[in-house]
Parts: sequence; structure tokens; C-alpha cells
Amino acid sequence: MSEHIPYTHASVSLDEHGTQLNVSFHTPEVSVAVLGAQRERPFLSLSTAEATVTITTTGAGPVTEQDVTLARKIADAAARYLADCERLHTERRAASAASDVDRHGEAA
Repeated sequence: MSEHIPYTHASVSLDEHGTQLNVSFHTPEVSVAVLGAQRERPFLSLSTAEATVTITTTGAGPVTEQDVTLARKIADAAARYLADCERLHTERRAASAASDVDRHGEAA
């Protein structure tokens, strides 16, 4: 099994079509926070020591129907991500246990 080194990758592209910022978190050291929920403008923040991504309301104003729709999409995507992580982790553990049985002739 190869060792995966955690990292955060951020890049910016500037061209005649505009600016694009890409941030990828490939580390377990991601913190997730919701701030401002008691006020009119909640913030969702994902951060590592190297980068932070903050999502808040449209135009930094009061919550709109579009903000609610986006929040639902984020929640749905997070639920799918969780389900995929749990499934893949379970499959990897099962494969590892089967491999141990094959090598040692019995369950470890």
C-alpha cells in the first residue's frame, strides 16, 4: 500500500474569461465551522493551515431563496460524500481482513 501524504492545493487562473480559484483539500486536518448563524448571515468555513474556503449569503446580504437552495445542494453533496467514504472504508477493511486470512490461514 502506498503512503499518501496529506496536502492542500490552491491555484488561481487569470485569463480573458476571468479569474478562477481552485482549492483542494487532501488532508484529514480540515476544520469545518458554521459562524454567524445567530445573525442574518451564516458562514460555512472549510480550512486547513494553508487555505480557507468560506461560503456565505448572496452578495453578503440577508438569506435568499437561492442561498437556501445552495445550502441544500451542499448538504446533499456532503451526505453523498459521507456515504461514499463509509462504503469505501468498509470495503477496504473487508479486503484487508480477507488478505490477512489468505496470508495467515486464519482471521487475525
